[in-house]
Amino acid sequence: MEEIIKTTNLTKIYGKQKSVDNLNITVHQGDIYGFLGRNGAGKTTTIRMLLGLIKPTHGKIEIFGQDLFKNQKEILKRIGSIVEVPGFYGNLTARENLLINAKIIGVHKRNAVEDALEIVGLENETKKLVGKYSLGMKQRLGIARALLHYPELLILDEPTNGLDPIGIKEMRKLIKNLAKERKITLLISSHILSEIEQLVDHMGIIHEGKLLEEIEFDSLRKKNRKCLEFQVSNDDKAIMLLENHFEIFDYEVHDDGNIRIYSHIGQQGKINKLFVQNDIEVLKITMSEDRLEDYFTKLVGGGTIG
Repeated sequence: MEEIIKTTNLTKIYGKQKSVDNLNITVHQGDIYGFLGRNGAGKTTTIRMLLGLIKPTHGKIEIFGQDLFKNQKEILKRIGSIVEVPGFYGNLTARENLLINAKIIGVHKRNAVEDALEIVGLENETKKLVGKYSLGMKQRLGIARALLHYPELLILDEPTNGLDPIGIKEMRKLIKNLAKERKITLLISSHILSEIEQLVDHMGIIHEGKLLEEIEFDSLRKKNRKCLEFQVSNDDKAIMLLENHFEIFDYEVHDDGNIRIYSHIGQQGKINKLFVQNDIEVLKITMSEDRLEDYFTKLVGGGTIG
C-alpha cells in the first residue's frame, strides 16, 4: 500500500528542549491514522512540520513519496488541514465565508463550496450567520474549508476538542465518511483515547516527543486480554495463594487491592472460595478486558491522559 506520509528521524529542538525527538511514522493510503499522546507530547509540533509551517531541526518528511521541503507548493495543494480552532467572520454565512476562502486559495471549481457544505452536513444551515453556530458546527465548517480544493490527505489536530457528546458523535461520523466514501487519507491527533479507539486503522503513540509504538489497531485489540479482576482485603496473601494453589503467575496487582488474573478464566468461583477459606475478604469480582487506557498507561509509565 502506498505511503502517504513518511517521516525519518524527524526532530524539532527549541533551545535545549526536544519537542519532537527522532520521530518515524508512516501513514498509508486510505488510513485513518490516530496520532495519540498527552497534551504537550509533541503532536501539534509534528503536524506543523508536516504542513510546512515550521522547519525541522533535522530529519526528513516525505508526503506522496516526495520530499516536502523540495516540493512544498505542489504537495500542500493536495492537503487539507485544521491545526487550531477555525476562525471565520461571524457576521457572514457559511457560504460567504467559504467563497472568500476559495478565492484566497485559488479554488475556481464551480460547485466547490456547495460540495464542501454538503459533505460536512451544513447544506441546510447556510442562511444562519456563523457567529450563531455551535462549536461543533464551526468545526465542521472548518473541515468544509479544508475540503474546498478536494484534498487527498486531511490532517486534523484535536478535531473533537471542546465538543459536547453530540458534536463528538457528528465529528466521528463525518471522519469515517471522509475515509470510506471520499477515499481521503486522514491523520488525526488526539489525547482522547476513546475517540481514537472508535475511529482509527493505525495508531502512533507519542510521549515526550518520542514515538513509543506504531501499531495496527486490530493488532492492539488482540493484545487487549480478558481477565478476572478481584478486589481483596489482603493482596499479598492472595497472590501467595494464587501461586501455591493454582500455579497462577500471569497476573498484575493494581491499587486498592485489585488483582488482574489473565489465566484460569471461568474459575472465579474456585478462586473466590480459596480466598474466603483463608480469611481474605473479597470485595468485588469482575470479568473485564484491558482497555486502550491501560495499554497507553503501560507504555508511558503511568499517569493520566490530558
